[in-house]
Amino acid sequence: MHFVIMGCGRVGSSLANSLQSQGHDVAVIDQDETSFRRLGAQFEGRRITGIGFDRDIQRAAGIQTAHAFAAVSSGDNSNILAARVARETFGVSNVVARIYDPRRAEIYQRLGIPTVATVRWTSDQMLRRLLPAGAAPLFRDPSGKVVLAEMPFHADWIGRPVDDVATAGGVRVAYLTRLGEAMVPDAGTLLQDGDLLHVSVAEADLARAEAALDAPPHPD
Repeated sequence: MHFVIMGCGRVGSSLANSLQSQGHDVAVIDQDETSFRRLGAQFEGRRITGIGFDRDIQRAAGIQTAHAFAAVSSGDNSNILAARVARETFGVSNVVARIYDPRRAEIYQRLGIPTVATVRWTSDQMLRRLLPAGAAPLFRDPSGKVVLAEMPFHADWIGRPVDDVATAGGVRVAYLTRLGEAMVPDAGTLLQDGDLLHVSVAEADLARAEAALDAPPHPD
């Protein structure tokens, strides 16, 4: 498959080499020709010097046949403009933009442009470890109606089947993180002390699910 990447900083160059190592064809766009040095001598893809949201530059990078487009330059506005050109002008359905301002990231997510907000991701990860309670959304769909959240649970749920948790909370258990590794539980999986519970739930039901699992299970 063909991929186009705008931005040849640490993220862009690493992404380009990773995709090439998996056998894909890659073109990288950057305004600064010297930035292509980060790709290394082993990089066999195209190096396109220019502005990433320019239509002619995207054409030179082969956007017409691209499976996906990633905008990972250091500028929020440039990344969003480039992603919109790739999607709206050339019909690339799989686009993603790196955004530093988390407020902008949320807006563009709702417009259907997937974004990665580095600052928000980092701060959210810290908050999940610092705050003693409260569901922490990991992902919201573009409509904002469904969330994937890390859900705290009362200690009395330890030793109970995951299915009991799902029923009580009105949620679907997506996965558990146990001893630092993710796992997909089955009906007989029992919660253990230290497990991180990740659930999918309607945004409107998030508070109710949190309250249900923050309480001990009802006696059988």
